[in-house]
Amino acid sequence: TTGAASNSASSAIVEPEEDNPDGGCHIYRNGYYRSGISVVEGILEVNIIQMTSIQMTESQAENSLVDFVVTCQGSLPTDVCTVVSDPTCQVSKSVVCDPIVISDECLLTIRRSFEEPGTYCINITLGDDTSQALTSALISVNGGEFT
Repeated sequence: TTGAASNSASSAIVEPEEDNPDGGCHIYRNGYYRSGISVVEGILEVNIIQMTSIQMTESQAENSLVDFVVTCQGSLPTDVCTVVSDPTCQVSKSVVCDPIVISDECLLTIRRSFEEPGTYCINITLGDDTSQALTSALISVNGGEFT
């Protein structure tokens, strides 16, 4: 409602106001309605438990390969993304995303290549339709070896 009153102590004028300004019809429904809610655990935690440098032959030595062994808690992921960034984790150098199939236990090995020696920030994200979890590590790659 809207009201208007004079500046004296007289009574206020009350007028009904349309609550549907576009002039459309109103639908009122009475009764009981039911809806389902699904509670999803989601991916709760991701950890890098091991990093292993892959030994290459002399002809393959231009790229350094590192295997990351990753575990997670909660629901099983359906995809993994790895972001390789500068040491401050601010400037992304490469992003690789892959679908994965894990049937029982969340334990997977992710192999990534590094084009040149240096220090890198690695972000590994595991995800499914309803959640994501991230872990990070700082890695120094030096011609096939890392620390």
